Amino acid sequence: MKIKQSRFMISAVTKSQYPESDLPELAFAGRSNVGKSSLINMLLNRKGLAKTSSTPGKTQLVNFYDIDGLFRFVDLPGYGFAKVSKAQKASWGKIIETYLTQRENLLEVFQLVDIRHKPTGEDREMYDWIRSFGFRGIVFATKADKLSRSQCAAQVKVIRKTLEMPPEAPLVLLSSDNRSGKYDAWDLINRLFEEEGLEIFVERQSATAEK
Repeated sequence: MKIKQSRFMISAVTKSQYPESDLPELAFAGRSNVGKSSLINMLLNRKGLAKTSSTPGKTQLVNFYDIDGLFRFVDLPGYGFAKVSKAQKASWGKIIETYLTQRENLLEVFQLVDIRHKPTGEDREMYDWIRSFGFRGIVFATKADKLSRSQCAAQVKVIRKTLEMPPEAPLVLLSSDNRSGKYDAWDLINRLFEEEGLEIFVERQSATAEK
């Protein structure tokens, strides 16, 4: 299938606000400035579906996006933004934990890291957290267009070592600006659907499909 319609559904804080859990969901987790919204827009060929902000830390809710009524993308609150109170950070952490631990139809969680920088302690904590919940530990390294090929290769080693990623855990390099890695990401997502026995297969889409 080619994606015909992707739409924003709801921003939620509590479990009672989540959409009905009848569709598989793929969640995106990462620091406040790592580019989750831009990546979601790029993958779906939509310029402004997921709202981006010049103010890190603005995404404080769990945002649900419906894709053709077959599955959902879920944008989790960004973490690691220094200019918020400890109480606010704790609140965001609880919102993320509630979703990760209580969402039965959650298929997989993708952790986003900025390839230009060594993962932080909070990145490491999130990765361990995701793995502890039984997910595969898939990492999407964003902003890959900002480095040369050799620099990217070196940073991949740093990311894998810092996060202590298992050898089999996928790491996909992506750029929302030049769309590199887009098809690698979708190939991975299609494999996840297949492994789960879901009859969902997303065909490759050109940039001309943007709306």
